[in-house]
Amino acid sequence: MTHILLSLDLFHIRVVDVIDVLLFAILLYEVYNLIKGTAAIRIFIGIIAMYLLWKVVKVFQMQLLTEILGQFISVGFIALIVVFQPEIRQFLLLLGKTRIIRTQAKRFLFWKVSIGGTTPLQYDKIVKACQKMADIQTGALIVITRKSELATYVETGQLLDARISEILLETIFFRNSPLHDGAVIVTGGNIRAARCILPVSSKTNIPSQYGLRHRSAVGITERSDALAIIVSEERGQISYSEEGKLFENVTPSELSNLLEKAIGH
Repeated sequence: MTHILLSLDLFHIRVVDVIDVLLFAILLYEVYNLIKGTAAIRIFIGIIAMYLLWKVVKVFQMQLLTEILGQFISVGFIALIVVFQPEIRQFLLLLGKTRIIRTQAKRFLFWKVSIGGTTPLQYDKIVKACQKMADIQTGALIVITRKSELATYVETGQLLDARISEILLETIFFRNSPLHDGAVIVTGGNIRAARCILPVSSKTNIPSQYGLRHRSAVGITERSDALAIIVSEERGQISYSEEGKLFENVTPSELSNLLEKAIGH
């Protein structure tokens, strides 16, 4: 009788337990949304896998592995704060915004309700604008987001939320424009922001003749799944960066094919 009562007690689930699991799932989902499409997602998955492995070896009472993994996890908590500093900052800023309820209004638990659909990327307008800017040797740096919307970097620039057009892109990067310095970040069919500050790559194999635009393009594609297009002011050439790799002197038709393949529209 005692054994039966103990078994029933083990399977006794309280309402608080359900709320606890639900809140944890929501928190985990929000963290995933913040880091998806960035290099941090691989670290995040690795940490979850390490934690689950630690739990498994603990259940099977493997003392040596339990001790080693336990020490790694305890010290790793401090390392997490360093590695995920931008994401933690973004998460805390999100919590501190008074508009959080309004911005999350289109979501119901794990499902997002799309109203009006997402505007597809019209990459032909970007290609034509880059071709014109290359012809007159106007420097430009355009970042196209994919899974990660690069919210941290969008906040460093001037918010626009304007439909993409050749004239608008050319105006932004016009030499005397106050917005020409920095990067333009494009999400879907909209220019999210201009004059954005991007991380600079520390790679040593980037040719010395390339300046901050090219290094910033490589830097942002190292840290995220974004694509970056660079128009050289000195040489009037178009370059393209993806996954931390730089493709130099591409033609407008090659750029169009690359974007069509990468974006899929």
